[in-house]
Amino acid sequence: MALDPNEDASLPEPIRRFLPAFSGQPLGPLLTQALRSLARRRPETFERLGEFGKARFLIDPTDLPFAFHVVPDGHAALVRATGKSGPSPSDVVIRGPILLLLGILDGTLDGDALFFHRAISVSGRTEAVVALRNAIEDAELRPSDLLGLKGAVARLTDSGILGGLSLVRQIATGAHRRERTQP
Repeated sequence: MALDPNEDASLPEPIRRFLPAFSGQPLGPLLTQALRSLARRRPETFERLGEFGKARFLIDPTDLPFAFHVVPDGHAALVRATGKSGPSPSDVVIRGPILLLLGILDGTLDGDALFFHRAISVSGRTEAVVALRNAIEDAELRPSDLLGLKGAVARLTDSGILGGLSLVRQIATGAHRRERTQP
């Protein structure tokens, strides 16, 4: 997806209304298990983080009512989904619409370009962000990697998830265009 810095990539309002703050709670344990499983299968991805494996990342999807606190510490990785009330101790804060953040993770979007276009914001220990970005890019992660899938099932899963994300991005972008052009 080509980035137009003037486009709003947020989830459309009708979708956001159906996502209460507590809807992120089940994601924490699931994502924790996915990261720990990935660390067992691909330890080099986490070794690439070096000292920043223990860094605390706050990933704040601006269009969701919850945020993720991530410590990508290999076998001890931890992900918590929490509400957005009050400050939370973190070394790095990354904010932006969920569809853009997922695009960075799956490699379909360029995080540097999104940052320079101010579509996402990053604050805190920049060296930790650079280490995370490099680890993600070098790993060339696909959705099937996080799920531990292989072969034809992995290819089918990747196609379905990445195709679905692309479709949702197109729908979100189109919905925001229509909102701006309607009187």
